[in-house]
Amino acid sequence: MKKAFILLSAVIFLLAGCGSDGASGKKELKEINIGIQQSLSPLLIAKEKGWFEEAFEKEGIKVKWTEFQSGPPQFEGLAADKLDFSQVGNSPVISGQAAGISFKEIGLSQDGLKANGILVKKDSGIHNLKDLKGKKIAVAKGSSGFDFLYKALDQEGLSAGDVNIIQLQPDEATSAFENGAVDAWSIWEPYLSIETLKHEAKIIANGESTDLYSPGFTLVRTKFADEYPDEVVRFLKVYDKAVAWQKKHREEAADLYADIKNLDKEVVKNVLNNTEPLNEVINDDIIKAQQETADFQYRTKAINKKIDVKEVVDNSFIKKALKEGEK
Repeated sequence: MKKAFILLSAVIFLLAGCGSDGASGKKELKEINIGIQQSLSPLLIAKEKGWFEEAFEKEGIKVKWTEFQSGPPQFEGLAADKLDFSQVGNSPVISGQAAGISFKEIGLSQDGLKANGILVKKDSGIHNLKDLKGKKIAVAKGSSGFDFLYKALDQEGLSAGDVNIIQLQPDEATSAFENGAVDAWSIWEPYLSIETLKHEAKIIANGESTDLYSPGFTLVRTKFADEYPDEVVRFLKVYDKAVAWQKKHREEAADLYADIKNLDKEVVKNVLNNTEPLNEVINDDIIKAQQETADFQYRTKAINKKIDVKEVVDNSFIKKALKEGEK
């Protein structure tokens, strides 16, 4: 009897020693990992001003930043539990969902009407999408530019087989486009503004001219969201602060981006005019546009299975963040 009591006491002690973390299997959060792209996002403002560090270090949580060339590589980070938060365009989230990567879309970061476009040199002799037939086009595979290119070609009755697609990340595509190794480039901001304003390139199609949405999303790793919901809300509140600051201080924001990215202020202002930052609920219109994109990608074999895009949408965090932010 005494041995049984001792054994029971030991079990109770071990369970008590686990505390709330052990009972739930949840580990103490010591660091969050944020992915950031080359685009001029308010994430960059918050990073420069240390707002995420300020908000999370109050809880004893450190912030780690990792920079990426495009959206698809960020999903490798999410899949490997190396990233907790990121922002990407419409196509990577569809590819990520089709690949079975576990994540949630927790906010709309832009509508993307002018964020993507197809560039050509001004003296290329290419004046419209039909003129791209047989031409070499640079694009980052699986990116929003990749999706936009396929859908824009489809509108004109062209397929990927009618053009020569060269898969290049933005840093590689920049030199390829500028030295004439490719005839066109399907890309996003700030590259659109850099090439049109500084190298006299021209845009032959964008979301506005084709009526094609390329929305951007804020993402979180599903397991992180399940274990640390309060920190997801905290992240969105800090991001909302950065979005509001950029809208209120456009001139100062332009100066800041120009300095951080070593860009001309003229280029930065053009980018900001084309990419209004958002931190909003993902509405039915955006979900509908995403479903159409997913169905299109399945038809064209860009993804290998049908998906329901609503399955990765979770507006609960953004609703709570915006509501608490109003207080």
